[in-house]
Amino acid sequence: MEQKKPDNPGVRFPPPFLFVSGILIAWLMESRVARFRLVGGDASTAPLETAGIFLIVLGILLILWAMLMFVRARTAILPMRPASRLVETGPYRVSRNPMYTGISIAYLGLMLLLNWGWLLVMFPVVLISLYHLVIKREERYLLSEFGQEYEAYCRRVRRWI
Repeated sequence: MEQKKPDNPGVRFPPPFLFVSGILIAWLMESRVARFRLVGGDASTAPLETAGIFLIVLGILLILWAMLMFVRARTAILPMRPASRLVETGPYRVSRNPMYTGISIAYLGLMLLLNWGWLLVMFPVVLISLYHLVIKREERYLLSEFGQEYEAYCRRVRRWI
């Protein structure tokens, strides 16, 4: 019996929810368990805050640029919908996942801005969850949808940066 091709990656939630979950858990740990600072004592956090704001802005700009490429290509941004074409322009020339890279950069910026060590603790958990619950499914779907074109793209372009 022939297996039907999936019409979308099978991701059941918007991937930014994983990052928001990490932030919420970090907030709970910060507020209910113990404060865990990256820089503590009397040290100034101004450089940390400045770097954090820079990373947040950089991450948001990368996300917006990547989303613009999807809009121009007229393909689905949300992974719960089918892809109509493979996007290889803009930030997709250097990263297969620039939206996730941008969200990761903004997340790290928030960590610096807030000076929350728990965000750093949660970061690998968020990334591992993102890989297993989203990226693997997206890659499997894109391979089934675009075949050799996607394989060639994967050989040319790294997953992150």
